[in-house]
Amino acid sequence: MKISKLKLKRRSRRKRHVRKSVFGTPSQPRLTVYRSLNHIYAQIVDDLSGRTLVSADSVQAKSTDGGRIAGGTDVGTRLAEKAKVAGLQRVAFDRNGFRFHGRVKALADAARKGGLEF
Repeated sequence: MKISKLKLKRRSRRKRHVRKSVFGTPSQPRLTVYRSLNHIYAQIVDDLSGRTLVSADSVQAKSTDGGRIAGGTDVGTRLAEKAKVAGLQRVAFDRNGFRFHGRVKALADAARKGGLEF
């Protein structure tokens, strides 16, 4: 099996394991993160209604550091601001099978600093 397919299969298994326990409700929606090679994406989702409430990504920022820790910090800050406007305070963090370090950790720390609780 190619190494890229193996990595994807392992991440998929970790994602299923995490999603068993993390579920977004209207009172505490789910903050999910996706990290590609060049950008990072985050959205707050209400799983009961199947709607995305707030989203932010490094593509919209048009920053050159979209794939770096600074890009993750920027996305986390903008997501927290949008969530505050939408009236959201508590979320459940879903790292989506990615390790909690680097850009994912920077996004989570910036969102916490912006006022989100998880």
